[in-house]
Amino acid sequence: MVVVGAGAAGMSAALAADARGLETVLLEKSGYFGGSTARSGGGVWIPGNYALVEAGQADDPEESKRYLDSIVGDDVPKVRRDTYVDRGPEALEFVRDHTPLRFTWVPQYADYHPEAPGGRAAGRSCEPVPLDASFLGAELDRLHPQYTKAPANMIVTQADFRKISLGLRTLRGPVTMVRVLLRRIWAGLRRRRMFAMGNAIAIGLRKGMIDAGVPLHYDTELTGLLLEDGRVTGVRVLHDGVESTVRARRGVVLGSGGFERNLEMREKYQPQPTSVEWTTGSQFNTGGGILAGIAAGAQTDLLDDSWWGPTIPLPSGPWFCLAERNLPGSIIVNQAGRRYMNEALPYVEAVHEMYKGEATGVGHVPSWMIIDQRYRDRYLFAGLFPRQPFPGRWYKHGTIRRASTLAGLAEEIGVPPEALTETVERFNGFARTGTDEDFHRGESAYDKYYSDPTVKPNPSLHTIDKGPFYAVKIVPGDLGTKGGLVTDERARVVRPDGSVIPGLYAAGNVSSAVMGHTYAGPGATIGPAIVFGYLAAEDLAEDRAEDRAPA
Repeated sequence: MVVVGAGAAGMSAALAADARGLETVLLEKSGYFGGSTARSGGGVWIPGNYALVEAGQADDPEESKRYLDSIVGDDVPKVRRDTYVDRGPEALEFVRDHTPLRFTWVPQYADYHPEAPGGRAAGRSCEPVPLDASFLGAELDRLHPQYTKAPANMIVTQADFRKISLGLRTLRGPVTMVRVLLRRIWAGLRRRRMFAMGNAIAIGLRKGMIDAGVPLHYDTELTGLLLEDGRVTGVRVLHDGVESTVRARRGVVLGSGGFERNLEMREKYQPQPTSVEWTTGSQFNTGGGILAGIAAGAQTDLLDDSWWGPTIPLPSGPWFCLAERNLPGSIIVNQAGRRYMNEALPYVEAVHEMYKGEATGVGHVPSWMIIDQRYRDRYLFAGLFPRQPFPGRWYKHGTIRRASTLAGLAEEIGVPPEALTETVERFNGFARTGTDEDFHRGESAYDKYYSDPTVKPNPSLHTIDKGPFYAVKIVPGDLGTKGGLVTDERARVVRPDGSVIPGLYAAGNVSSAVMGHTYAGPGATIGPAIVFGYLAAEDLAEDRAEDRAPA
């Protein structure tokens, strides 16, 4: 079996194939392992998994299916959605048993649509337990770089981040900051190299591959698929400028990521405006696997969608705006100076709202987040501590604008002063009563996750009235694209007529998402990558004579 791509999907498939006795090789385009998984928050949304069971948070699988039925609907066949729920726990147990990775529940990180039928306010998301990666030795240098740099051993879990984002507003914030610092010092004294979140997932899977003896070849780029009588029998690759072929007797699993760094594909398939500078996905994800699949006759779907998120275009690169827009004392306005959504929406849905404005002719790209000095004094913001001034280069880059009055700020960002003033005054009224009459911000359990519990009566709302005032540019960024090759419940790639392309499988962002146009909860990208990589290997391991390529 040949696997393409050393992210969560590819490494899970390779490990599972090796465990089933298949001679397996993994080919990676870049000089790194981990892909976009290594750059992520590391959440895994797999209902009913062992970590949820241990935390007493596993619910009836039928509830999880009901949830996906309600939010995904007919965008994805029910058999594929149900298979994900039914087989997901088994796949994560396989990872537990074949790698040093262990997962734990993220307390109260709600599903992204918790009020939908089957949704859970307590959440179904898990994250990796931080691990010491010293066992990788020099191979650790090949871990895919993160999209933001952090000091060595500065271990912040998703659960930690929620507390730290509140700055000094609650005791949990400084206590967590001290705990993170002490963990870093202790790890340094013990000469450990600690990693968490997406890094931990990538490192754990890589260690599993090394222990199993599965070879990984770096700097080996997929250029096409070998086809014989309609069956995929191998891959064409480029390494050190030399083209060659690698034959696969059982089949090929594509786990090569999306096309977020391919501007031509973005402009062809995705809503406009778009940019490769707004994504936090791996710079090596240029859609090679998708293009190879299309050339082999594969059906595609969801190419117009991504794992979106409102993003701050900093001079050093994009900052995926997670807690910042949810915290009270902030709003997002369009180029008319008006709010147009619940700013605390799940990030995919928030960008859907941004692009709706473009489609109707109302300019939502870029948008502007409006905050005041009180907000800035209270909360972390894009890596800056409370009260820490915005860097001068952010102003020079045009990301941040500042003025002593709202009317002056409106002029700075080119929106009608009276509109922005009216918008803020109306929002301030909502903050005082605790009810957002326009967009219902703060009513969903998800809205409350990144809120401030010290703010009453609504922890998601606070007045914006303490100058100076700031405007932060917001663009439609993403964690990666979610459209790709259509697969069935066994991860087999299918043609437009629904027939299977023998020997070709796909998992992760090279395939069209099992989540359809939505996002079930934290980790609903990495979870399916692991599960369908695992299922692809299982199907390939079935010793069916009709599935074998010529020796």
